[in-house]
Amino acid sequence: MTDHGHELTFGGFLTPAAGQPDQVVALARLCEQVGLDLVTFQDHPYQPGFLDTWTLMSYVGAATERIRLAGNVLNLPLRQPVVLARSIASLDLLTGGRVELGLGAGAFWDAIEAAGGRRLSPGAAVEALDEAIRVIREVWDTDRRGMIRVDGEHYRVVGAKRGPAPAHPVGIWVGAYKPRMLRLVGRAADGWLPSLSYLPKGPDELPALNALVDEGARAAGRDPAAIRRMLNVTGTFARSSAGFLAGPPEQWVEELAGLTLEHGITTFILGSDEPRAIQIFGQEVAPAVRELVAAERTAPGGGDRAASDEQTAAGGPSALGVTPTPDPGVRLSARRPWDESTRPSAPPPPAGQVYPARGQAAGQHLVDVHDHLRQELAQVRDLLEQVKQGSVTPGRARAALNEMTMRQNNWTLGAYCAAYCTMVTQHHGLEDASIFPHLRRSETGLAAVLDRLEEEHVVIHGVVESVDRALVELVRRPGDFTGLQEAVDLLTDTLLSHLSYEEHQIVEPLARHGFFPGQL
Repeated sequence: MTDHGHELTFGGFLTPAAGQPDQVVALARLCEQVGLDLVTFQDHPYQPGFLDTWTLMSYVGAATERIRLAGNVLNLPLRQPVVLARSIASLDLLTGGRVELGLGAGAFWDAIEAAGGRRLSPGAAVEALDEAIRVIREVWDTDRRGMIRVDGEHYRVVGAKRGPAPAHPVGIWVGAYKPRMLRLVGRAADGWLPSLSYLPKGPDELPALNALVDEGARAAGRDPAAIRRMLNVTGTFARSSAGFLAGPPEQWVEELAGLTLEHGITTFILGSDEPRAIQIFGQEVAPAVRELVAAERTAPGGGDRAASDEQTAAGGPSALGVTPTPDPGVRLSARRPWDESTRPSAPPPPAGQVYPARGQAAGQHLVDVHDHLRQELAQVRDLLEQVKQGSVTPGRARAALNEMTMRQNNWTLGAYCAAYCTMVTQHHGLEDASIFPHLRRSETGLAAVLDRLEEEHVVIHGVVESVDRALVELVRRPGDFTGLQEAVDLLTDTLLSHLSYEEHQIVEPLARHGFFPGQL
Protein backbone atom coordinates (compact mmCIF):
# COMPACT_ATOMS: atom_id res chain seq x y z
CA MET A 1 0.00 0.00 0.00
CA THR A 2 1.33 3.43 -0.92
CA ASP A 3 0.34 6.91 0.12
CA HIS A 4 -2.39 8.08 -2.24
CA GLY A 5 -1.77 11.71 -1.38
CA HIS A 6 -5.11 12.63 0.21
CA GLU A 7 -5.12 15.73 2.38
CA LEU A 8 -4.60 14.78 6.03
CA THR A 9 -7.51 15.27 8.43
CA PHE A 10 -7.77 14.76 12.18
CA GLY A 11 -10.74 14.26 14.45
CA GLY A 12 -12.10 13.33 17.83
CA PHE A 13 -14.14 10.24 18.78
CA LEU A 14 -16.34 11.05 21.79
CA THR A 15 -18.52 8.97 24.08
CA PRO A 16 -22.12 10.30 24.02
CA ALA A 17 -22.61 9.84 27.76
CA ALA A 18 -26.21 10.68 28.73
CA GLY A 19 -25.18 11.40 32.31
CA GLN A 20 -23.00 14.35 31.26
CA PRO A 21 -24.57 15.87 28.15
CA ASP A 22 -23.05 19.31 28.73
CA GLN A 23 -19.58 17.79 28.91
CA VAL A 24 -20.03 15.95 25.62
CA VAL A 25 -20.99 19.18 23.88
CA ALA A 26 -18.10 21.01 25.56
CA LEU A 27 -15.67 18.38 24.30
CA ALA A 28 -17.08 18.72 20.78
CA ARG A 29 -16.54 22.47 20.96
CA LEU A 30 -13.02 21.84 22.25
CA CYS A 31 -12.31 19.67 19.20
CA GLU A 32 -13.20 22.65 17.04
CA GLN A 33 -11.23 25.13 19.15
CA VAL A 34 -7.99 23.13 18.96
CA GLY A 35 -8.17 22.91 15.19
CA LEU A 36 -9.48 19.38 14.58
CA ASP A 37 -11.37 18.83 11.33
CA LEU A 38 -13.92 16.34 12.55
CA VAL A 39 -15.84 15.28 15.66
CA THR A 40 -17.47 11.85 15.74
CA PHE A 41 -19.65 9.92 18.19
CA GLN A 42 -20.36 6.30 18.98
CA ASP A 43 -23.82 5.10 17.95
CA HIS A 44 -25.52 2.48 20.07
CA PRO A 45 -29.28 3.23 19.99
CA TYR A 46 -30.00 0.30 22.30
CA GLN A 47 -27.74 1.72 25.02
CA PRO A 48 -29.80 3.72 27.57
CA GLY A 49 -26.65 5.23 29.06
CA PHE A 50 -25.91 7.04 25.81
CA LEU A 51 -27.47 10.07 24.19
CA ASP A 52 -29.07 9.37 20.84
CA THR A 53 -26.24 10.02 18.43
CA TRP A 54 -28.33 11.61 15.70
CA THR A 55 -29.95 14.04 18.14
CA LEU A 56 -26.53 14.84 19.59
CA MET A 57 -25.03 15.49 16.15
CA SER A 58 -27.86 17.90 15.36
CA TYR A 59 -27.34 19.78 18.61
CA VAL A 60 -23.56 19.92 18.18
CA GLY A 61 -24.02 21.12 14.60
CA ALA A 62 -25.89 24.14 15.95
CA ALA A 63 -23.33 24.69 18.73
CA THR A 64 -20.28 24.75 16.41
CA GLU A 65 -19.29 26.72 13.33
CA ARG A 66 -16.57 24.92 11.38
CA ILE A 67 -15.96 21.35 12.44
CA ARG A 68 -17.46 18.43 10.51
CA LEU A 69 -19.71 15.83 12.17
CA ALA A 70 -20.16 12.08 11.77
CA GLY A 71 -21.37 8.99 13.54
CA ASN A 72 -18.59 6.52 14.23
CA VAL A 73 -20.35 4.51 12.96
CA LEU A 74 -24.16 4.80 12.68
CA ASN A 75 -26.01 1.57 13.41
CA LEU A 76 -27.73 0.63 10.14
CA PRO A 77 -30.02 -2.12 11.53
CA LEU A 78 -31.81 0.47 13.69
CA ARG A 79 -31.77 3.34 11.15
CA GLN A 80 -33.91 2.99 8.01
CA PRO A 81 -31.86 3.99 4.91
CA VAL A 82 -34.32 6.44 3.28
CA VAL A 83 -34.89 8.30 6.54
CA LEU A 84 -31.18 8.20 7.32
CA ALA A 85 -30.33 9.62 3.87
CA ARG A 86 -32.79 12.48 4.31
CA SER A 87 -31.60 13.14 7.85
CA ILE A 88 -27.97 13.36 6.70
CA ALA A 89 -28.87 15.64 3.78
CA SER A 90 -31.01 17.87 6.01
CA LEU A 91 -28.32 18.35 8.65
CA ASP A 92 -25.73 18.88 5.93
CA LEU A 93 -27.86 21.68 4.48
CA LEU A 94 -28.47 23.21 7.89
CA THR A 95 -24.76 23.20 8.80
CA GLY A 96 -23.44 24.42 5.47
CA GLY A 97 -21.95 21.11 4.33
CA ARG A 98 -20.40 19.79 7.55
CA VAL A 99 -21.84 16.26 7.82
CA GLU A 100 -20.36 12.93 6.76
CA LEU A 101 -21.89 9.45 6.99
CA GLY A 102 -20.05 6.85 9.02
CA LEU A 103 -21.98 3.62 8.61
CA GLY A 104 -21.79 0.16 10.15
CA ALA A 105 -23.58 -3.11 9.39
CA GLY A 106 -24.29 -3.86 13.06
CA ALA A 107 -22.47 -5.89 15.69
CA PHE A 108 -24.31 -6.40 18.98
CA TRP A 109 -27.17 -8.43 17.59
CA ASP A 110 -28.79 -9.42 20.90
CA ALA A 111 -29.19 -5.74 21.78
CA ILE A 112 -30.26 -4.82 18.25
CA GLU A 113 -32.92 -7.52 18.24
CA ALA A 114 -34.11 -6.55 21.73
CA ALA A 115 -34.59 -2.97 20.46
CA GLY A 116 -36.75 -4.13 17.54
CA GLY A 117 -34.10 -4.63 14.86
CA ARG A 118 -33.65 -7.71 12.68
CA ARG A 119 -30.96 -10.20 13.54
CA LEU A 120 -28.84 -10.90 10.48
CA SER A 121 -26.13 -13.40 9.70
CA PRO A 122 -22.72 -11.94 8.83
CA GLY A 123 -23.32 -12.52 5.12
CA ALA A 124 -26.80 -11.00 5.24
CA ALA A 125 -25.47 -7.96 7.13
CA VAL A 126 -23.03 -7.30 4.28
CA GLU A 127 -25.84 -7.61 1.72
CA ALA A 128 -28.07 -5.27 3.74
CA LEU A 129 -25.33 -2.66 3.98
CA ASP A 130 -24.69 -2.88 0.23
CA GLU A 131 -28.38 -2.32 -0.47
CA ALA A 132 -28.60 0.52 2.05
CA ILE A 133 -25.72 2.40 0.40
CA ARG A 134 -27.50 2.08 -2.93
CA VAL A 135 -30.70 3.45 -1.40
CA ILE A 136 -28.89 6.37 0.24
CA ARG A 137 -27.12 7.35 -2.95
CA GLU A 138 -30.39 7.16 -4.88
CA VAL A 139 -32.09 9.50 -2.39
CA TRP A 140 -29.28 12.05 -2.76
CA ASP A 141 -29.14 11.83 -6.55
CA THR A 142 -31.64 14.54 -7.44
CA ASP A 143 -30.13 14.98 -10.91
CA ARG A 144 -31.75 11.75 -12.04
CA ARG A 145 -35.36 11.60 -13.13
CA GLY A 146 -37.90 9.13 -11.92
CA MET A 147 -38.62 7.51 -8.60
CA ILE A 148 -36.19 5.46 -6.57
CA ARG A 149 -36.18 1.74 -7.23
CA VAL A 150 -34.00 -0.58 -5.18
CA ASP A 151 -35.66 -3.97 -5.01
CA GLY A 152 -33.32 -5.66 -2.56
CA GLU A 153 -33.55 -8.65 -0.29
CA HIS A 154 -33.36 -6.53 2.86
CA TYR A 155 -34.41 -3.05 1.71
CA ARG A 156 -37.14 -2.64 -0.88
CA VAL A 157 -37.67 0.97 -1.92
CA VAL A 158 -39.92 1.29 -4.96
CA GLY A 159 -41.52 4.61 -5.85
CA ALA A 160 -39.96 6.88 -3.21
CA LYS A 161 -39.13 10.41 -4.35
CA ARG A 162 -35.57 11.69 -4.46
CA GLY A 163 -34.13 14.39 -2.25
CA PRO A 164 -33.17 16.49 -0.63
CA ALA A 165 -29.62 16.54 -1.96
CA PRO A 166 -26.96 17.34 0.67
CA ALA A 167 -25.04 20.62 0.53
CA HIS A 168 -21.82 18.88 -0.45
CA PRO A 169 -20.78 15.39 -1.64
CA VAL A 170 -21.19 13.53 1.64
CA GLY A 171 -18.63 10.80 2.21
CA ILE A 172 -19.89 7.34 3.12
CA TRP A 173 -17.33 5.81 5.46
CA VAL A 174 -17.74 2.17 6.44
CA GLY A 175 -16.36 0.41 9.49
CA ALA A 176 -15.18 -2.99 8.26
CA TYR A 177 -12.75 -5.80 9.17
CA LYS A 178 -13.78 -9.01 7.37
CA PRO A 179 -13.00 -9.78 3.71
CA ARG A 180 -16.54 -9.42 2.30
CA MET A 181 -17.06 -6.11 4.08
CA LEU A 182 -13.66 -4.82 3.00
CA ARG A 183 -14.40 -5.65 -0.64
CA LEU A 184 -17.73 -3.85 -0.23
CA VAL A 185 -15.85 -0.77 0.97
CA GLY A 186 -13.75 -0.82 -2.19
CA ARG A 187 -16.79 -1.38 -4.37
CA ALA A 188 -19.31 1.06 -2.90
CA ALA A 189 -17.93 3.36 -0.16
CA ASP A 190 -15.88 6.55 -0.06
CA GLY A 191 -13.81 5.66 2.98
CA TRP A 192 -12.72 2.80 5.21
CA LEU A 193 -13.02 3.51 8.93
CA PRO A 194 -11.65 0.78 11.24
CA SER A 195 -10.40 1.09 14.82
CA LEU A 196 -6.75 0.29 15.50
CA SER A 197 -7.72 -1.31 18.83
CA TYR A 198 -9.75 -3.95 16.92
CA LEU A 199 -6.72 -5.11 14.95
CA PRO A 200 -5.00 -7.82 17.06
CA LYS A 201 -1.66 -7.34 15.30
CA GLY A 202 -1.95 -3.57 15.18
CA PRO A 203 -0.58 -1.74 12.12
CA ASP A 204 0.94 -4.99 10.81
CA GLU A 205 -2.56 -6.02 9.68
CA LEU A 206 -3.12 -2.94 7.54
CA PRO A 207 -1.38 -4.15 4.34
CA ALA A 208 -3.57 -7.25 4.02
CA LEU A 209 -6.77 -5.35 4.86
CA ASN A 210 -5.91 -2.54 2.45
CA ALA A 211 -5.32 -5.11 -0.26
CA LEU A 212 -8.89 -6.40 0.14
CA VAL A 213 -10.28 -2.87 -0.19
CA ASP A 214 -8.17 -2.41 -3.32
CA GLU A 215 -9.41 -5.72 -4.69
CA GLY A 216 -13.03 -4.66 -4.25
CA ALA A 217 -12.37 -1.32 -5.93
CA ARG A 218 -10.67 -2.82 -8.97
CA ALA A 219 -13.41 -5.44 -9.40
CA ALA A 220 -15.93 -2.59 -9.58
CA GLY A 221 -13.80 -0.61 -12.02
CA ARG A 222 -12.83 1.98 -9.40
CA ASP A 223 -9.43 3.47 -8.67
CA PRO A 224 -8.36 2.23 -5.20
CA ALA A 225 -6.88 5.68 -4.58
CA ALA A 226 -10.42 7.08 -4.51
CA ILE A 227 -11.15 5.36 -1.17
CA ARG A 228 -9.91 7.36 1.81
CA ARG A 229 -8.19 5.20 4.45
CA MET A 230 -9.11 6.28 7.98
CA LEU A 231 -8.29 5.04 11.47
CA ASN A 232 -9.69 5.44 14.97
CA VAL A 233 -6.70 5.54 17.30
CA THR A 234 -6.21 5.45 21.04
CA GLY A 235 -3.14 5.89 23.16
CA THR A 236 -1.51 7.93 25.91
CA PHE A 237 0.65 11.01 26.00
CA ALA A 238 3.61 10.60 28.32
CA ARG A 239 7.18 11.85 28.74
CA SER A 240 8.76 8.55 27.79
CA SER A 241 7.82 5.85 25.31
CA ALA A 242 5.84 2.84 26.51
CA GLY A 243 4.80 1.38 23.16
CA PHE A 244 3.00 2.34 19.97
CA LEU A 245 1.12 5.64 20.41
CA ALA A 246 2.17 5.68 24.05
CA GLY A 247 4.74 8.39 24.61
CA PRO A 248 5.55 12.05 23.93
CA PRO A 249 3.82 14.00 21.13
CA GLU A 250 6.94 13.74 18.94
CA GLN A 251 6.62 9.95 19.01
CA TRP A 252 2.96 10.19 17.98
CA VAL A 253 3.98 12.44 15.09
CA GLU A 254 6.53 9.95 13.78
CA GLU A 255 4.20 6.96 14.17
CA LEU A 256 1.13 8.60 12.62
CA ALA A 257 3.19 9.96 9.74
CA GLY A 258 4.51 6.44 9.22
CA LEU A 259 0.93 5.13 8.98
CA THR A 260 0.26 7.67 6.26
CA LEU A 261 3.40 7.08 4.23
CA GLU A 262 3.49 3.29 4.63
CA HIS A 263 -0.20 2.36 4.77
CA GLY A 264 -2.05 5.28 3.18
CA ILE A 265 -3.95 6.34 6.31
CA THR A 266 -4.94 10.00 5.89
CA THR A 267 -7.59 10.51 8.56
CA PHE A 268 -6.77 9.92 12.23
CA ILE A 269 -9.56 10.10 14.82
CA LEU A 270 -8.55 10.13 18.48
CA GLY A 271 -10.75 8.10 20.79
CA SER A 272 -10.55 10.08 24.02
CA ASP A 273 -12.76 12.10 26.34
CA GLU A 274 -9.76 13.70 28.07
CA PRO A 275 -9.58 17.45 27.31
CA ARG A 276 -5.79 17.59 27.62
CA ALA A 277 -5.31 14.68 25.20
CA ILE A 278 -7.66 16.32 22.68
CA GLN A 279 -5.74 19.59 23.01
CA ILE A 280 -2.34 17.95 22.46
CA PHE A 281 -3.67 15.96 19.51
CA GLY A 282 -5.18 19.01 17.83
CA GLN A 283 -2.57 21.67 18.58
CA GLU A 284 0.69 19.70 18.63
CA VAL A 285 0.34 16.35 16.91
CA ALA A 286 -1.93 17.14 13.95
CA PRO A 287 0.00 20.14 12.54
CA ALA A 288 3.34 18.37 13.04
CA VAL A 289 2.13 15.25 11.20
CA ARG A 290 0.93 17.45 8.35
CA GLU A 291 4.33 19.14 8.11
CA LEU A 292 6.28 15.89 8.27
CA VAL A 293 4.12 14.13 5.69
CA ALA A 294 4.24 17.13 3.38
CA ALA A 295 8.03 17.16 3.61
CA GLU A 296 8.17 13.45 2.77
CA ARG A 297 5.74 13.85 -0.12
CA THR A 298 7.85 16.57 -1.72
CA ALA A 299 10.99 14.41 -1.55
CA PRO A 300 12.06 12.54 -4.71
CA GLY A 301 10.09 9.30 -4.92
CA GLY A 302 6.86 10.86 -3.64
CA GLY A 303 7.30 9.93 -0.01
CA ASP A 304 8.93 6.56 -0.53
CA ARG A 305 10.99 6.22 2.65
CA ALA A 306 13.07 3.37 1.40
CA ALA A 307 14.09 5.31 -1.71
CA SER A 308 14.99 8.36 0.36
CA ASP A 309 17.01 6.27 2.78
CA GLU A 310 18.95 4.68 -0.07
CA GLN A 311 19.75 8.09 -1.50
CA THR A 312 20.87 9.30 1.91
CA ALA A 313 23.17 6.31 2.34
CA ALA A 314 24.68 6.96 -1.06
CA GLY A 315 25.48 10.55 -0.17
CA GLY A 316 22.65 12.29 -2.02
CA PRO A 317 22.95 15.67 -3.67
CA SER A 318 25.52 18.04 -2.18
CA ALA A 319 23.75 21.37 -2.84
CA LEU A 320 21.15 22.67 -0.40
CA GLY A 321 18.80 23.54 -3.25
CA VAL A 322 16.51 25.70 -1.09
CA THR A 323 16.34 29.49 -1.42
CA PRO A 324 15.20 31.49 1.62
CA THR A 325 12.76 34.29 0.82
CA PRO A 326 14.29 37.79 0.96
CA ASP A 327 12.89 40.48 3.23
CA PRO A 328 10.73 42.89 1.15
CA GLY A 329 12.61 45.79 2.76
CA VAL A 330 9.50 48.01 2.85
CA ARG A 331 7.81 48.96 6.12
CA LEU A 332 4.19 50.11 6.11
CA SER A 333 3.91 51.04 9.77
CA ALA A 334 5.80 53.65 11.75
CA ARG A 335 5.99 51.28 14.69
CA ARG A 336 9.04 49.05 15.23
CA PRO A 337 8.31 46.25 17.71
CA TRP A 338 11.93 45.03 17.63
CA ASP A 339 15.40 46.14 16.55
CA GLU A 340 16.34 44.09 13.49
CA SER A 341 19.99 45.09 13.77
CA THR A 342 20.34 43.05 16.97
CA ARG A 343 19.29 39.74 15.40
CA PRO A 344 21.96 37.02 15.84
CA SER A 345 23.09 34.80 12.97
CA ALA A 346 23.37 31.01 12.73
CA PRO A 347 26.87 29.49 12.52
CA PRO A 348 28.02 28.40 9.05
CA PRO A 349 27.38 24.78 8.03
CA PRO A 350 30.19 22.21 8.28
CA ALA A 351 32.58 22.17 5.36
CA GLY A 352 31.61 19.68 2.67
CA GLN A 353 28.12 19.18 4.10
CA VAL A 354 25.97 16.76 2.09
CA TYR A 355 22.19 17.31 2.11
CA PRO A 356 20.05 14.21 1.52
CA ALA A 357 16.83 14.51 -0.45
CA ARG A 358 14.72 14.28 2.69
CA GLY A 359 16.81 17.00 4.30
CA GLN A 360 16.28 19.33 1.36
CA ALA A 361 12.56 18.58 1.54
CA ALA A 362 12.50 19.55 5.23
CA GLY A 363 14.13 22.90 4.49
CA GLN A 364 11.94 23.54 1.47
CA HIS A 365 8.80 22.68 3.42
CA LEU A 366 9.48 25.48 5.91
CA VAL A 367 9.62 27.90 2.98
CA ASP A 368 6.42 26.39 1.54
CA VAL A 369 4.56 26.79 4.84
CA HIS A 370 5.78 30.37 5.12
CA ASP A 371 4.68 31.04 1.53
CA HIS A 372 1.21 29.86 2.45
CA LEU A 373 1.17 32.28 5.38
CA ARG A 374 2.32 35.08 3.07
CA GLN A 375 -0.48 34.29 0.62
CA GLU A 376 -3.04 34.29 3.40
CA LEU A 377 -1.71 37.63 4.64
CA ALA A 378 -2.09 39.06 1.14
CA GLN A 379 -5.69 37.84 1.07
CA VAL A 380 -6.38 39.50 4.42
CA ARG A 381 -5.05 42.79 3.06
CA ASP A 382 -7.06 42.38 -0.15
CA LEU A 383 -10.22 41.61 1.76
CA LEU A 384 -9.64 44.65 3.97
CA GLU A 385 -9.57 46.84 0.86
CA GLN A 386 -12.73 45.24 -0.53
CA VAL A 387 -14.58 45.75 2.75
CA LYS A 388 -13.43 49.38 2.86
CA GLN A 389 -14.74 49.88 -0.67
CA GLY A 390 -18.01 48.14 0.15
CA SER A 391 -17.55 45.65 -2.69
CA VAL A 392 -17.68 42.44 -0.63
CA THR A 393 -21.05 41.00 0.33
CA PRO A 394 -21.54 38.36 3.04
CA GLY A 395 -22.55 35.79 0.38
CA ARG A 396 -19.47 36.35 -1.78
CA ALA A 397 -17.23 36.36 1.28
CA ARG A 398 -18.66 33.04 2.45
CA ALA A 399 -17.92 31.42 -0.90
CA ALA A 400 -14.38 32.84 -0.92
CA LEU A 401 -13.50 32.07 2.68
CA ASN A 402 -15.42 28.80 3.13
CA GLU A 403 -15.75 29.63 6.77
CA MET A 404 -19.09 30.93 7.96
CA THR A 405 -21.91 33.28 7.00
CA MET A 406 -21.90 36.71 8.65
CA ARG A 407 -24.39 39.50 8.28
CA GLN A 408 -22.02 42.44 8.04
CA ASN A 409 -18.80 43.04 6.12
CA ASN A 410 -16.98 43.88 9.36
CA TRP A 411 -17.80 40.50 10.86
CA THR A 412 -16.88 38.72 7.64
CA LEU A 413 -13.43 40.28 7.81
CA GLY A 414 -13.21 39.34 11.46
CA ALA A 415 -14.01 35.70 10.73
CA TYR A 416 -11.29 35.49 8.11
CA CYS A 417 -8.67 37.23 10.23
CA ALA A 418 -9.55 34.98 13.15
CA ALA A 419 -8.99 31.87 11.04
CA TYR A 420 -5.72 33.22 9.62
CA CYS A 421 -4.37 34.33 12.99
CA THR A 422 -5.15 30.90 14.44
CA MET A 423 -3.03 29.35 11.68
CA VAL A 424 -0.11 31.63 12.51
CA THR A 425 -0.40 30.88 16.20
CA GLN A 426 -0.51 27.10 15.63
CA HIS A 427 2.52 27.26 13.31
CA HIS A 428 4.57 29.18 15.87
CA GLY A 429 3.38 26.88 18.65
CA LEU A 430 4.62 23.86 16.71
CA GLU A 431 8.01 25.48 16.20
CA ASP A 432 8.38 26.47 19.85
CA ALA A 433 7.20 23.13 21.26
CA SER A 434 8.78 20.62 18.89
CA ILE A 435 11.07 21.85 16.10
CA PHE A 436 13.09 24.42 18.05
CA PRO A 437 13.93 22.10 21.00
CA HIS A 438 15.13 19.47 18.50
CA LEU A 439 17.36 22.00 16.71
CA ARG A 440 18.60 23.34 20.04
CA ARG A 441 19.69 19.85 21.09
CA SER A 442 21.18 19.09 17.69
CA GLU A 443 23.25 22.26 17.33
CA THR A 444 24.18 24.36 20.36
CA GLY A 445 25.40 27.22 18.15
CA LEU A 446 21.80 27.93 17.16
CA ALA A 447 20.74 28.83 20.71
CA ALA A 448 20.89 32.61 20.27
CA VAL A 449 18.99 32.48 16.98
CA LEU A 450 16.29 30.21 18.40
CA ASP A 451 15.96 32.42 21.48
CA ARG A 452 15.42 35.43 19.22
CA LEU A 453 12.89 33.61 17.03
CA GLU A 454 10.90 32.58 20.08
CA GLU A 455 10.95 36.18 21.35
CA GLU A 456 9.65 37.37 18.00
CA HIS A 457 6.87 34.77 18.12
CA VAL A 458 5.68 36.37 21.36
CA VAL A 459 5.74 39.82 19.74
CA ILE A 460 3.82 38.58 16.69
CA HIS A 461 1.23 37.00 18.97
CA GLY A 462 0.69 40.44 20.52
CA VAL A 463 0.39 42.01 17.07
CA VAL A 464 -2.18 39.38 16.09
CA GLU A 465 -4.17 40.28 19.18
CA SER A 466 -4.02 43.95 18.20
CA VAL A 467 -5.67 43.06 14.87
CA ASP A 468 -8.42 41.31 16.79
CA ARG A 469 -8.90 44.33 19.06
CA ALA A 470 -9.03 46.61 16.03
CA LEU A 471 -11.73 44.41 14.48
CA VAL A 472 -13.81 44.65 17.62
CA GLU A 473 -13.39 48.43 17.60
CA LEU A 474 -14.42 48.55 13.92
CA VAL A 475 -17.68 46.85 14.79
CA ARG A 476 -18.28 49.48 17.45
CA ARG A 477 -17.38 52.31 15.09
CA PRO A 478 -18.38 51.33 11.53
CA GLY A 479 -16.57 53.21 8.81
CA ASP A 480 -13.47 54.14 10.81
CA PHE A 481 -10.74 51.88 9.41
CA THR A 482 -7.76 53.77 10.84
CA GLY A 483 -7.01 51.44 13.74
CA LEU A 484 -7.53 48.26 11.71
CA GLN A 485 -5.37 49.51 8.84
CA GLU A 486 -2.54 50.33 11.25
CA ALA A 487 -2.84 46.92 12.94
CA VAL A 488 -2.83 45.02 9.62
CA ASP A 489 0.14 47.09 8.39
CA LEU A 490 2.07 46.28 11.55
CA LEU A 491 1.21 42.58 11.18
CA THR A 492 2.46 42.72 7.58
CA ASP A 493 5.76 44.32 8.61
CA THR A 494 6.48 42.01 11.52
CA LEU A 495 5.38 38.77 9.90
CA LEU A 496 7.19 39.23 6.58
CA SER A 497 10.36 40.37 8.32
CA HIS A 498 10.23 37.47 10.78
CA LEU A 499 9.51 34.78 8.18
CA SER A 500 12.43 35.91 6.03
CA TYR A 501 14.81 36.05 9.01
CA GLU A 502 13.71 32.60 10.17
CA GLU A 503 14.23 31.04 6.75
CA HIS A 504 17.70 32.56 6.36
CA GLN A 505 18.76 31.19 9.76
CA ILE A 506 17.21 27.72 10.05
CA VAL A 507 16.47 26.37 6.55
CA GLU A 508 20.01 25.02 6.34
CA PRO A 509 20.02 23.48 9.87
CA LEU A 510 16.67 21.86 9.11
CA ALA A 511 18.18 20.30 5.99
CA ARG A 512 20.90 18.76 8.18
CA HIS A 513 18.85 17.78 11.26
CA GLY A 514 15.23 17.45 10.08
CA PHE A 515 12.12 18.58 11.93
CA PHE A 516 12.21 15.84 14.57
CA PRO A 517 14.69 13.38 16.09
CA GLY A 518 15.48 10.50 13.74
CA GLN A 519 13.67 12.06 10.78
CA LEU A 520 16.68 12.00 8.43
